[in-house]
Amino acid sequence: MAIGFFKNLIQRFSGKEIDWEELEETLIQSDLGVPATLQIIGELQQRKDRTTAHDIVQVTRSQIEQTLPMANPRLRPLPNRPKVILMVGVNGTGKTTSTAKLANLLKQDRHSVMLAAADTFRAAAIEQLQIWADRLQVPVVTSEYNADPAALCYDAYAAANKRNIEFLICDTAGRLHTKHNLMQELGKVVRTLQKQDEQAPHECLLVVDATTGSNALVQAREFKQAIGLTGLVVTKLDGSGKGGIVIAIQNELGIPPRFIGTGEKLADFQYFNKDEFVSKLL
Repeated sequence: MAIGFFKNLIQRFSGKEIDWEELEETLIQSDLGVPATLQIIGELQQRKDRTTAHDIVQVTRSQIEQTLPMANPRLRPLPNRPKVILMVGVNGTGKTTSTAKLANLLKQDRHSVMLAAADTFRAAAIEQLQIWADRLQVPVVTSEYNADPAALCYDAYAAANKRNIEFLICDTAGRLHTKHNLMQELGKVVRTLQKQDEQAPHECLLVVDATTGSNALVQAREFKQAIGLTGLVVTKLDGSGKGGIVIAIQNELGIPPRFIGTGEKLADFQYFNKDEFVSKLL
């Protein structure tokens, strides 16, 4: 579902009888997901008049607007304790970079931020987050390579609480959602944080790559089952990314898009805006 998706639908289906199999394939390839696709086609087929390309766009747009949440509130600090944000996902989605970009966004909103380098299995990840922390001028808690990430997050919370830091962002290791032991370890991080604050982590954000398509839906399902998720960070949503997976995950799992990454720069990161997202599909 790249930029110009609705325009492409009109071009593809104008001036001819609608081939329902072709339409179904087109919508599924856009990563809208099977349930949303069948809902769109079902509504179109119930119409008495001959279906046009403009009808397809109208119903598809309506489905997208109804699926996505009305509002995406900004992150706000908690009174008297840090708000913990757990960044999770598979390898290669841009999780560590998204952690830094989120810290920058919160700093722009005049909030204090601390980072926790809980990806202890990749030495480069610790160094990468340290570099970002230095650049952003925010404190970061690190440990030795292969250290216990749960213990590090526990110590990071204590440090953030002591310093009256408003937001603690924990960058966890990328892990395949199919690896049961790694997902269990993520559960241990959650339980350890809850020893400090029974409501922590207050946000669990899954970082997904928009270009991975339907595989992101599988990832979201497994991570939600393992630890619960409060939202998505969608990277590479810059025209090359289809973006339809945002609708599929919201529709099938109830996990809303919270942030989007549209480039490599720190500023290429923002709160997800429903109206802007839909307008770019025109």
